[in-house]
Amino acid sequence: MKKTLIFLILAICSLSLLTAQSKYRYIKNEAFGYGERLEYKVGLIGGVLNGLGGSGGIAVGKKPVFREGRPCYDVRFWVDSEGIVELTYPVHDKYRSVIDIAGIFPYEFYQRIREGSYKRDFKASFDQTNNYAIVDNKKYKIEEYMQDILSAFYYVRTMDLSSMPSGHTFELKNFYRDTTFTLPVRIIKRELISVPAGKFNTIVVKPIIKEGGLFKFNSDISIWLTDDERKIPVKVATSIIIGEAGAELVRYSGVRGKVSAKVE
Repeated sequence: MKKTLIFLILAICSLSLLTAQSKYRYIKNEAFGYGERLEYKVGLIGGVLNGLGGSGGIAVGKKPVFREGRPCYDVRFWVDSEGIVELTYPVHDKYRSVIDIAGIFPYEFYQRIREGSYKRDFKASFDQTNNYAIVDNKKYKIEEYMQDILSAFYYVRTMDLSSMPSGHTFELKNFYRDTTFTLPVRIIKRELISVPAGKFNTIVVKPIIKEGGLFKFNSDISIWLTDDERKIPVKVATSIIIGEAGAELVRYSGVRGKVSAKVE
């Protein structure tokens, strides 16, 4: 009798856990996984000052972290100035997002900006069960599966961009500070480009970022993603007064599968 009672209690607990987990969405993901690491040269692109700036990268942890009993990706993004730029205008920016593996939505977002004399630190937690973002012990009502800017990027990588024609625009929702922002993303074109990591067939997308982005100011940003299942960002660029600044992929490791968009 005692064993039967224990079995029933365990069965009820397991059923409750399954019910709680099943209410969340499931997003098929063939784009990335544990241990993916992408490294970039950052700065001016093209011309005699090519590469002047520094280095950066974005990486998915090799092991899951857990939030609310669910396994998550631990994603880190960083940019560090080097050489002359470090002496004149040091930049050391770090971002982190803890992203649900099954649903590709965030539980935590961290931002640490150090650009010259400018500093900004920000942290948000996401209650995805009750749809709240928590910042400095204040709760803000949010929509279901709200993104931060880093998790939004990984969510885009899971989408079927190959079926979207040039000119097509889709929208995401991004929370930052105390506000939800609409984040339109436009498919620009297909293009074959060369970066230090090789030559790739790419899809060019343009996120229209108003706030909470990976740049301090509003920018006209273009991103070149490999035109395959991985959708690896091989180049990011934005126009500035003296030319084009951004990042180009130098090396990659730990990718989920073959990068078929690589030509050479």
